[in-house]
Amino acid sequence: MEKPSTDAGKPGERISRLRETHKLTREALAERSNIPVALLASIEDGGFMPDLAPLVKIARALGVRLGSFLDDSNELGPVISRAGEVKPTVRFAGAAAVAGSGAASSPNATGSTAGSLNFSALAAGKGGRHMEPFLIDLQAGAKAASGAPVPASSHEGEEFIHVLSGSVEILYGTDRHLLGVGDSIYYDSIVPHQVLAADEKPARILAVVYAPF
Repeated sequence: MEKPSTDAGKPGERISRLRETHKLTREALAERSNIPVALLASIEDGGFMPDLAPLVKIARALGVRLGSFLDDSNELGPVISRAGEVKPTVRFAGAAAVAGSGAASSPNATGSTAGSLNFSALAAGKGGRHMEPFLIDLQAGAKAASGAPVPASSHEGEEFIHVLSGSVEILYGTDRHLLGVGDSIYYDSIVPHQVLAADEKPARILAVVYAPF
């Protein structure tokens, strides 16, 4: 499996610390979060991030906001992210991973970055926030063959996406939407959805995730 950067490994480390603080075993947290124990182990030990949905479920089970896994600070005033200073905080395996199957069965276990999503948090350090804004780089290679099922994400909340570069394919329930530069979409995250780079070329999007707790 591709080794994440130091920053990318932090979400797993923080989940482990929070779980231990709550005196929960992995099995107990996995049951509360409704995710496989093997998947939780791969997140904690290897920094494997198949999808945003497991993080939302884990955060809810631990009673913390999603951002607790992405930053340590608690700035109550405004937080400014300067161009060129924002660094990727976590890499998700994206559509290439099989949700809930654990890291071992993921195509990314071969070291490939095809279909991965690099998340850069834009509000890291803002305490008590209710939204999570990200810059997301979508790598090419995750698009499924026509008619083939694509692993989808589903979690409570809402998402807003604005395309900054490239073309993006949104699979939402049984619908398919193609977005170009300047296009945006707002949807309920509980409906199974997938965000892919279209045309076999990388794309960049601004995404704002709201997950109520």
